[in-house]
Amino acid sequence: MTVKPRRSEDIINPDVSSAATIPSQYYTDPNLYKLALDRIFARSWQFATDTDRLKVPGQIISWTMGEGGLNEPLMLTRDDKDKLHCLSNVCTHRGSVLVDAECHLKQIRCRYHGRRFGLDGQFVSAPGFEDVCNFPAPSDNLPSLPLESWDKFLFASLDPMFSFAELTADMSRRVGFLPLKSSVFAPEHSRDYVVNANWALYCDNYLEGLHVPFVHPSLVQLLDTKSYRTELQPYSTLQIGPAANPCDAFDLPKESPEYGQSIAAYYYFLFPNMMWNFYPWGLSINLVLPMSVDRTRIRFLTYVWDEARMAQYSPADIDQTEREDEQVVEAVQKGVRSRLYDRGRYSTRWEDGVHHFHSFLSKNLAID
Repeated sequence: MTVKPRRSEDIINPDVSSAATIPSQYYTDPNLYKLALDRIFARSWQFATDTDRLKVPGQIISWTMGEGGLNEPLMLTRDDKDKLHCLSNVCTHRGSVLVDAECHLKQIRCRYHGRRFGLDGQFVSAPGFEDVCNFPAPSDNLPSLPLESWDKFLFASLDPMFSFAELTADMSRRVGFLPLKSSVFAPEHSRDYVVNANWALYCDNYLEGLHVPFVHPSLVQLLDTKSYRTELQPYSTLQIGPAANPCDAFDLPKESPEYGQSIAAYYYFLFPNMMWNFYPWGLSINLVLPMSVDRTRIRFLTYVWDEARMAQYSPADIDQTEREDEQVVEAVQKGVRSRLYDRGRYSTRWEDGVHHFHSFLSKNLAID
């Protein structure tokens, strides 16, 4: 049975101690999945790449936003004035994709009919259009998207429902002291995983620490789970992981809210589908990319600034944690299809981040 979205206040009680979890149909209904692509993913900020890949004027990177689900063809460019742009990768004439891979060009030329554009997206020329009235018009330029940076990391959005500052302000305040610019992408520690589960189930699992002692024995060795805590921001969630061993902790500056404490990890969830995990050795970015209502690609991107500290919860440990998460999330996907299950309750100690996420989902998938 197809389930229509309901009013937000009818789905998630704002009081987590009284609330029931989001109905199971939100993980199984194809229409709600499609609605999420349009109402959530098309209106959110998405991580694109880092500026190390776009250092020189003339560089172009082909990028599909939401590959597998949203599937929006875009490109990132650095023009001859050294300015960065995020542009549509679709020709404004007949819709051909313009750029297939990374390249270095002075102008973008459509291979179909020869239309040219500058690296800022402005129309340059089009053979055969000499007698066309009111041509060129602004609609002949390539559409340009909002492009923002957080340190060296670039984000874009088709039509953002909230500002980039609202998304990243707390992350800047908390972990801005880290040597992000000196971090180096580590392809040998980066990979994709495919999980047979709805994208939101994977996010649910990330947003709570209740499962950690039962599913992740290696994390129990790293973290003091008794002191584990969650902080909520309007469009992000922070989980702070105190270190079980002070040797595994950050060297925090005096201006840090956690100065004097032993912190092993900062786990940031940026709505709706990005996980930014900060460790003393570097950063693991997890991008949750919907492929279908019950299939999700998880893209792990690893950046390293202190390889000597990678003995503590290394990328190999992260890979093990990911496989453990896959197993439990896929089990939940099977369970939420049950005719005998619809909703559960929240642990107020551990699952306020899940409640926060479900409130976001219900608000954006609700009827007017």
